[in-house]
Amino acid sequence: MSVRKLKPITPGQRFKVVNGFDALTADKPEKSLLAPLKRSGGRNSQGKMTMRYRGGGHKRRYRIIDFKRDKQDVAAEVKSIQYDPNRTAFIALLEYKDGEKRYIVAQNGLQVGQKVSSGTGSAPEIGNALPLKEIPLGTIISCIELRPGQGAVMARSAGTFAQLMAREGKFATVKLPSGETRLVLSNCLATIGAVSNSDHQLIVSGKAGRSRWLGRRPRTRPVAMNPVDHPMGGGEGRASGGHPRSRNGVPAKGYRTRSRTKETNRYIIERRKK
Repeated sequence: MSVRKLKPITPGQRFKVVNGFDALTADKPEKSLLAPLKRSGGRNSQGKMTMRYRGGGHKRRYRIIDFKRDKQDVAAEVKSIQYDPNRTAFIALLEYKDGEKRYIVAQNGLQVGQKVSSGTGSAPEIGNALPLKEIPLGTIISCIELRPGQGAVMARSAGTFAQLMAREGKFATVKLPSGETRLVLSNCLATIGAVSNSDHQLIVSGKAGRSRWLGRRPRTRPVAMNPVDHPMGGGEGRASGGHPRSRNGVPAKGYRTRSRTKETNRYIIERRKK
């Protein structure tokens, strides 16, 4: 994986850093695994804007990803590594022995032609999905379930990974990308290896127009608003805005918003880093 820094031929290319895409092996997606994706523009079912600064952007089609890895004890071959406009990570197209094709989130180091499998008894090799109780301690993992059969929900974005720290009883201790250490049921599935496209964090868009292509509209600074629009708005001249807080008045820095009575608090051994 690599990134390319462009020559400053135009103002938009002066600081632009783009992905080299050298890990990709196919341009066209698998048609049978595409689904339509309707844009909401930040509006709910009543047509009211509930999320600001959304809208526009290039038309996309959703790639149906197999997060559950429930086709077990059947070997699959990696046919290609592809780009997915709906996520930061790359995806891999698998073809099973019976001819079925599925997309999975690609791990770093996954190669075309490699054999992968899922379920109990799979080898702890890159791209294989197996229960936490069968993964060696200290292994780098990603695409982790929180409940058995739910499908991967944690450590799915580009370059992220977790680490299996310990096992005791029916729980395994996992250190998550946020720095949080928590207990996860040891019969939950996880995939071996870190998620692909780790260079995603180095990318610099170079111009505002690229944000518009992604469906992001310009954001108004709260300090520039009126008091009726935001707690940080108003004041004579260039007022600093007071304590940083959200539009609803929730403090933005250091304020803990997690409920103290949340049932899953007992599974958290160490909170994420501040």
